[in-house]
Amino acid sequence: MPRVDIAAELAELGVDADSSTRRLAEYSYDASNYRVSPLAVTFPRTAREVATVVRWCHEHRIPVIPRGGGTSMGGNAIGPGVVIDLSRHLDRVLSVDAGSATAVAGAGIVLTTLAADARATTGGALTFAPDPSSASRATLGGAIGNDACGNHSVRHGRTSDHIVELHLVTAQGLLLTATRDGLRATDPADAAAAARAAEISDSLRELTAANLAILRTQLETIPRQVSGYHLAKLLPENGFDVARTLVGSEGTCALVVSATVMLVPVPTSQLLLCVGYRSPADAARDVPAILPFAPSAIEGIDRKIVATMAARRGRESVAGLPDGSAWLFIDLDDHSAAEHSEADVPATAKRLLDHLRAQGRMIDATVVDDPARRRALWRVREDGAGLSSRLADPDDESIGDGYESWPGWEDAAVAPERLADYLDDFADLLDRHGLTGVMYGHFGAGCMHVRITFDLRSPEGRAVMARFCTEAAELVVRHGGSLSGEHGDGRARSALLPIMYTPAMMSAFARFKSIWDPRGILNPGSIIDAPPITADLALAEVPRRTWPTAFTLGHELPLVDPFVHAVQGCIGVGRCRADSGGVMCPSYKATRDEKDSTRGRARVLQDMVRTAPSVDEGWRSTDVAEALELCLSCKACSTDCPTGVDMATYKSEFLDHHYRRRLRPLSHYSLGWMPAWLSAAGLAAPVLNRALRSRLSGLAARAGGLDPRRTMPAFATRQARRTHLAALSPVDESSTVVLFVDSFTRAFRPHVATAVAEILGAAHPVDCASNPVDRAPDPADRAPDPVDRAPDPVDRAPDSVGCAADNCCGLTWISTGQLDRARKVLRRTVADLDDGTDRPIVVVEPSCAAALAKDLPELVPTGAARRVAARVRSFAAHVPALLDTGWRPPPLPDEVTLQTHCHEYAVFGARVGIAALEALGVTVHTADGCCGVAGNFGFEKGHYEVSMAVAENGLAPALRNAPERPVVTDGFSCAMAVEHLATVDDGLSPGHVRGVHLAELLTSAPDPATDSRGVRP
Repeated sequence: MPRVDIAAELAELGVDADSSTRRLAEYSYDASNYRVSPLAVTFPRTAREVATVVRWCHEHRIPVIPRGGGTSMGGNAIGPGVVIDLSRHLDRVLSVDAGSATAVAGAGIVLTTLAADARATTGGALTFAPDPSSASRATLGGAIGNDACGNHSVRHGRTSDHIVELHLVTAQGLLLTATRDGLRATDPADAAAAARAAEISDSLRELTAANLAILRTQLETIPRQVSGYHLAKLLPENGFDVARTLVGSEGTCALVVSATVMLVPVPTSQLLLCVGYRSPADAARDVPAILPFAPSAIEGIDRKIVATMAARRGRESVAGLPDGSAWLFIDLDDHSAAEHSEADVPATAKRLLDHLRAQGRMIDATVVDDPARRRALWRVREDGAGLSSRLADPDDESIGDGYESWPGWEDAAVAPERLADYLDDFADLLDRHGLTGVMYGHFGAGCMHVRITFDLRSPEGRAVMARFCTEAAELVVRHGGSLSGEHGDGRARSALLPIMYTPAMMSAFARFKSIWDPRGILNPGSIIDAPPITADLALAEVPRRTWPTAFTLGHELPLVDPFVHAVQGCIGVGRCRADSGGVMCPSYKATRDEKDSTRGRARVLQDMVRTAPSVDEGWRSTDVAEALELCLSCKACSTDCPTGVDMATYKSEFLDHHYRRRLRPLSHYSLGWMPAWLSAAGLAAPVLNRALRSRLSGLAARAGGLDPRRTMPAFATRQARRTHLAALSPVDESSTVVLFVDSFTRAFRPHVATAVAEILGAAHPVDCASNPVDRAPDPADRAPDPVDRAPDPVDRAPDSVGCAADNCCGLTWISTGQLDRARKVLRRTVADLDDGTDRPIVVVEPSCAAALAKDLPELVPTGAARRVAARVRSFAAHVPALLDTGWRPPPLPDEVTLQTHCHEYAVFGARVGIAALEALGVTVHTADGCCGVAGNFGFEKGHYEVSMAVAENGLAPALRNAPERPVVTDGFSCAMAVEHLATVDDGLSPGHVRGVHLAELLTSAPDPATDSRGVRP
């Protein structure tokens, strides 16, 4: 049946279905090595709609693939039929019963949301225990499908240990409920469902009776035996527990649409003990000594992951780790203390540390009791899968730009007491195959995650992978272990199950599958009748082409183009779908649509480079253009994504090619070329400002491709510009700081430049780099000066206001993908700023600072550009240096609301503004997330609703909660977001809520007779 017919027929049945090529690309991947294109993707709203889809597929013999957060590392969330995305609508907590310590929730609910709702409903007393590292985006249905465990499984076990009932849709589209002692129709009046429940129950009892011996001897031999089906739960001594038998069945037997789960008490006191070791094996040898202390978690990571975290997010992100090359994260809580009648948790930690010192393997240890510091360190472990895939360690010569490691053998498990010996043997196996493994995982449960440097692009590399995984399976079986300890078998390990299980057990598994799914339509390829582990690899057979780029996207891999390597950086871990922890991905948080996640966009780009008939046609892709339309270019993914995907850069590159020799959107001219016309606009500021407040504003906005509902900025008058910018007097070459005054500051808030200069001047001699005041730009593109040679300082006159012509960061041209122009502008800027000194270049506007620090050396790959970029810092990032000189501001407010610009967050660090204000004794309340304006985005036609929804993620609630607090908005777009919210939000008062630059806060108040742009009210 043609793909379009599937979506159309399902739509006629009332189901939201999509078979567009863009949508299929998004759902062709999960977090594994595999790619399988579906026929259609559906988004059912109820359990009965799920049943409708499955029944239709059963009648037409079309495979069904259930999917939650799409974070499967085994390849069990992709398939060749109809994907049912349960995360869009079946994502609610239906009830919480504190008395029975249970909750009922939809299969599509995110695990952290379920846990948070349970805590909120029970007054903080109860929570849902399973917490895999992907818990902020993985769903309950996925956790049930894989029998996920998590960081605290040493205390709380697997998901199967917390299941009371599963509410199912069978392969025939019937609604059944699996319980701890049987199977029944969900609706007692449904005769067909009741008959099917009885039929399945009888068949399961027959299967159990025929296989009693092997079920008792081959299953449940270690805590993390997840591979295969959990048939031992059907044994008489286990009460014919059908519900827990289905946990870990990977959607191959029935679809879980909701579940009743058990809740556990929330610890009232806890701390983190970080212990450093020389190697992961040394750390593993101490696990048996730690377990008697009843910790709630024993997790391990190695040095490469920590080094990558520090390189990507700054040393602050790993502050608090002790010395070592491998670490154990040990959580202790009040239960740990109670087990040994300790006075308190710190006493238990002290006794454990004394015990570990006596073992003689630990190098160092730290005790972390601050909740914020604990969360920050746990994030290092939680991001292990992504961080280890593309390492970044300046101190390790073996790790270059092209380093890649992959799953495939990433979660085998053994008994904890055998883990160290297994790791020694596993390291030898890696060496024999010439592979490197980055290790992390659940040491307390004997489950080791390893990402390995497989070469998945070449036939030779794939053959090595097949041989290695076969030998690794044989190795873990010799150690009495399981091929999978958490992620399920999927496409990565199902074909290897005969190494672990006898033919009799494999036959029992096949029979179990056929009882539930006689036509074999449910998630084919997982557990039973699996394809070879090297089939359907996403990196195989990608055409080797050269994709020309303006950005330098360097790497060291011989078989892949730099752009292809960059977009393939997304491995599907899905942190961009998380509700908390970082800024990305604001558009996904607003729409909850996979196409608007960083991952969804990356997958469409990956399909572009894989399937495009030619490079030129690839750049013309309408699928990619659609996927990128709601990308705010906030750059947060470049920091928040564990693999460092920088979608803003990829979008800019794509737009540059997509619109070559084609008419662009109007906003690319009105906003993209803004720096070129802002100076001239200043001459007519009074007229323009009156027009913007008149009926003509809507017409003008539409003519420029803008949304007329958006509050437009008022231009600073020529007098205001001269008043403020003329105050920036020239200095001689003894100046120690260069002040870069950007286009936005000059045009809209020149008083901020005065404030910054006042502060810098109080601490250093200051040089100023700025456009000539109110000079219209020269339309002719003059040839740039050579920029790879530092000018002789004695040949240069000292800079002052207006002394460096046409200094601009090029940001608006970069964000709209006009990269030839951006490079011309940046070359001029480099020529002026590369003055042979290492003086800091302090940039007023943080987005411009980020462009100069990151985009400049990637677009202008010269020594001069790199020298300039290394000197650039945002004003907030420079405040600690000011404090070091002894400078102190006038009295400050006790509390502020801080909206950190996304680009500053991404390039200079998440805490630059917070650290600056806290160092000054100010209590900071952060408006977490993107403001929604994000440069061009919030002004452009078609983006208003999403922009406002993004603001609701953090900024708007923060303003409503405390409208009286000063709002620090160093970014001009952030200030405009605040101004617009104050205008349209009934809970805020225009004129009373206003974004101020940090420099304004640190200097005297502006003249009350004028607003911030020198415009009289």
